[in-house]
Amino acid sequence: MLFKRSLLQELLQTALAIFIVLFAIVIAQRTTFYIGAAANGNLAGNAINTLLGFSMIRFMPMLLSLTLFLTVLMTLSRQYRDSEMVIWLSSGLSLSKWLTPIITFAGPVIILILTLSLLVTPWAVSKSEEFKTQLKNQDELSTITPGIFKESKKADRVYFIESFDELGAVVKNIFVQTIQHQKLGIIVAAKGQREKHSNNDQFLVMEKGRRYEGKDDTAEFTSTTFEKYAVRIEAPEVETPPMRTEEIPIAKLLTENSAANNAELQGRLALAISTIILVIMAIPLSFIDPRSGRSGNMMIAIMIFIIYNNFISIMQAWLSQQKIHSLIGLWPVHLFFLSIAIYMFYRRSRQMPILPRLSK
Repeated sequence: MLFKRSLLQELLQTALAIFIVLFAIVIAQRTTFYIGAAANGNLAGNAINTLLGFSMIRFMPMLLSLTLFLTVLMTLSRQYRDSEMVIWLSSGLSLSKWLTPIITFAGPVIILILTLSLLVTPWAVSKSEEFKTQLKNQDELSTITPGIFKESKKADRVYFIESFDELGAVVKNIFVQTIQHQKLGIIVAAKGQREKHSNNDQFLVMEKGRRYEGKDDTAEFTSTTFEKYAVRIEAPEVETPPMRTEEIPIAKLLTENSAANNAELQGRLALAISTIILVIMAIPLSFIDPRSGRSGNMMIAIMIFIIYNNFISIMQAWLSQQKIHSLIGLWPVHLFFLSIAIYMFYRRSRQMPILPRLSK
């Protein structure tokens, strides 16, 4: 039918535009966060792109769910605003007839959301945590960023380098402050490089520099020039954090029965289920009076999306803490919002306002 083809085409165009905007917002926020962490010395600069990629994969199911919800809402709201919907309804096309093309459009995306939630997102979370662990287990030199002072984990040294050479193997203009035996030492050198000895000890070897040493409470200090000076780099304590439930593979969730695993499994399924309900809800919610403002139903839709997902998070936490039975799970939340969607659909299909007016 004509209306199906035109609707599917408009849905696709609107979805692409909304997804690009949402993706840009999220990637800008995450990039700002990681750049801030790198500027504070808590993250190596070369790790930003990797963590950003894993983070975007993790947020992808939520982005797709919100994209679908807003796509249906904005597309049908535009048709109400331009009186196209009135023409279709006047020609005998009931509101329920819009379900088929909208579900046809949303179906593949919902399957993608389910696949990402069950398989891809846990992998991304696992690899992200593994990468973060590798970063934490690096020695203190590996996290130094040129132009930024970096304090060691034991707070007994402060490093500063101006730049790397073209190959990145030699650092230039080095400053190192150390505290040993209650004496403050300051080392400055023109250049230096890392060296690894046969016993796997790591050293920062500096060349053509000067070392100052003294006590904080006195004005006395010694000054020594050197051609080479080595500072031993303390090996980090290797930490292996426990596996989070978000990174457990789906096969393990199904075979190892526990409250936490059951809550995680239902949480992964919940996003796809909630997307179906929200898409249905967007049809009656899209009604807009051409003479009224354009942003009213949009604000309501965003509030519904936030409240729905917050309720899922709360119920998932209760399920993990065994405050509710696993058979009950997250279904009360889905049934509640499905009931609202059915009620809204019933009211709008009969050309009645969603909220009944109180008699005077």
